[in-house]
Order: sequence, then C-alpha cells, then structure tokens
Amino acid sequence: MENIGRTLMLGGIILILIGGLVFLAARVGFPLGRLPGDIRIERGNGTFYFPLASSILISVLLTILLNLILRFWKK
Repeated sequence: MENIGRTLMLGGIILILIGGLVFLAARVGFPLGRLPGDIRIERGNGTFYFPLASSILISVLLTILLNLILRFWKK
C-alpha cells in the first residue's frame, strides 16, 4: 500500500511540473497547439480541433526525456 501512495504522489508532482511548463510556454508565446499540421475545422457554430503536430512533438520530446532518465537511473 505504501508503494501505491508513493507512485501516486510522484505522478502528481510530475503532472504539476508538466502543467507548469505548459503554462510558461503559453506565456512566452511558444506556438504549442498552433503548429502547422494541427487540424482545425470551423463550420457553422461548431469547431473541431485536433493538435496532431503538437501531439507528435510532445510524444517525441517525452520519449527522449524518459529514455535519458531511465538510462541515468540504471547506472
């Protein structure tokens, strides 16, 4: 039970850090969510938005970051 608590706390801290980075990126003007390749369709009074390029960029960056963390953790 103690391990579950630690895992949840670590996950919460990681989510807070990621949220803070996204917030700071928006303040600085980083175009996350408005990259070429993000899909936005507006018709009538409805809007469909799918950040395809932003999702791919975040996925690549997180993959690199997690690989580096795990590589240093195993040493």
